[in-house]
Amino acid sequence: MKIAFLTPEFPHPLTGSSGGIGTSILNLSKGLIELGHEIVVIVCNQEKDDFFIEGSLSIYKFKNQTIKGFSYFFTQKKIESLIKNLYIKGKIDLLEAPDWIGLTSYINTNCPTIIKLHGSDTYFCKLEERKSKWRNRFREKLALRRANGVIAVSHYTALQSKEILGFKQSFKVIPNAIDVSQFIPTQNTNDSSTILYFGTLIRKKGLLELPKIFNEIIMENPKVRLVLIGKDSGDTLTGNPSVWNMMQELFDESALKNVQYLGEKSYSEMNKYIEKATVCVFPTFAEAFPVSWLEAMAMQKAIVASNIGWASEMIQNEVEGFLVHPKDHKVFADKITLLLNDTELRQKMGFHAREKVLNNFSTPIIAKQSLEYYSDFINSKKQY
Repeated sequence: MKIAFLTPEFPHPLTGSSGGIGTSILNLSKGLIELGHEIVVIVCNQEKDDFFIEGSLSIYKFKNQTIKGFSYFFTQKKIESLIKNLYIKGKIDLLEAPDWIGLTSYINTNCPTIIKLHGSDTYFCKLEERKSKWRNRFREKLALRRANGVIAVSHYTALQSKEILGFKQSFKVIPNAIDVSQFIPTQNTNDSSTILYFGTLIRKKGLLELPKIFNEIIMENPKVRLVLIGKDSGDTLTGNPSVWNMMQELFDESALKNVQYLGEKSYSEMNKYIEKATVCVFPTFAEAFPVSWLEAMAMQKAIVASNIGWASEMIQNEVEGFLVHPKDHKVFADKITLLLNDTELRQKMGFHAREKVLNNFSTPIIAKQSLEYYSDFINSKKQY
């Protein structure tokens, strides 16, 4: 089978940095290639149109159109032309695209199209309790209405999206995958008392709660370090251009001395930083099925994370980690402190976390689930 992925991001030196969507596509592509299938990746938002082959991946770089007032529409029409051409020439059998801002809303081709619910703009606005942009909501609804099939990375994301975007199709839940060969733990027990957060520094991921949590921890153990890795961002609620600057004002003076912000790191480097951590923390308010959690779990790290929605589909509370609401600062801090102080508990949870990933979210498992859906989709011509 020849499968195309349309995406606004992809982790490769020639296509720029990437978040969870791009990483999940890379991981899934590896698994599908191992099963003998051909993969095409179309990456938008590039500085120029280009094409290159990386191993078994065929990658199209795609420069967006810039026409005042009509850039989005004509960009999609340009993408439409490429997809039609690839489909007519037999180079692709189906297209998968994310739900984010309706990337396929104005695209009309004969190529069977699947929308994967990674979390749309409207979805995240609901979780963050802020008003969504009508234009994004319209495009996301239109893209789903025109889709032939729908996959969701979690039941929670599917049900929330169905409620707010009103799509009629049934859906298949297939979680994000992780290439466990890239995240292999060592025997290092790591008693250095280092807490790691990695991901974008943004309000929706609980980064304005993390200083308050760390302030509680530092009162009990002044030697604990907090390491932050990820791209800084602006804050949509206040208009502040830097969440990192906002965070610094929330740390107590004694706590801030023990905080190290390393900025953004490449995907290939992350396993080294995760390995050095004692505990990984994710106090987020809005996710779908975060790849970062899977990476920490695969590295056999004890985790304290948000208990909202999708979380229980990834982590069983008190088995593979602790799940706590991000605003319960004292409880969140106490769970972190417990793990920092209890090596046996930390190792036990880390072991279960890695086993959960190996048995449920590894690339071969998710690739087979995806292929089963794609095959049924193509062979039966069923409209989901």
